[in-house]
Amino acid sequence: MPTADPSPHNSVYTAFSHGRRVAHGRYDDIARALAAAVAATQADLPAPWRVFDDATGAPIDTPPLPQDAARLKAARAGRAAISAAQALAKADECSPAPRAAGRPRLGVVAREVTLLPRHWEWLSVQPGGASAALRRLIDKARKDNKSADSRRAASERSYRFMSAIAGDRPQFEEAARALFAGDAVRFAGHVADWPPDVREYLMQLAEAAFLADDAQGSPE
Repeated sequence: MPTADPSPHNSVYTAFSHGRRVAHGRYDDIARALAAAVAATQADLPAPWRVFDDATGAPIDTPPLPQDAARLKAARAGRAAISAAQALAKADECSPAPRAAGRPRLGVVAREVTLLPRHWEWLSVQPGGASAALRRLIDKARKDNKSADSRRAASERSYRFMSAIAGDRPQFEEAARALFAGDAVRFAGHVADWPPDVREYLMQLAEAAFLADDAQGSPE
């Protein structure tokens, strides 16, 4: 049976070095590839690595070098022990309040919502009350805007990646404008001279940014 990933990083990542893709996988996979690169080069420091989250396009911290892993693990264990002791001490100071009878909350989170009087007036006469009406409206908006949300997310993660790794490359500004305009042809032309691995990964991140509404998938 597979064990849960102990790392705080639970996504899938891609690592680059000098514009070349050098590793892909979970955070532990990237760490092992980095350790192998250190061993292969017999150097204290390998060529600079940059690691990106495939889900968001954002850069993340490069895994620690092998010689630093034990020290960091011991430091994390020490912090965890202190946190556990503090939690036990706090639990001793106050007993939990008894749970009120009634229907379970089902993950509902109470937060402040600011509306105009006419909005509250309309919500007050809706079936199930204001909260139920707001949930229905949000669910409908999520469904209706699914394609636009998907395109926006793809554009944003692509821009995060290209800003971090190619912000100083020729035609970066033109490529960014084409990305947010949804123009796949112009975008591909502006990044054509970028390193092949960078260009290929960027096109993967940006794919959904150029899809039409009817190509985003079947409705739920």
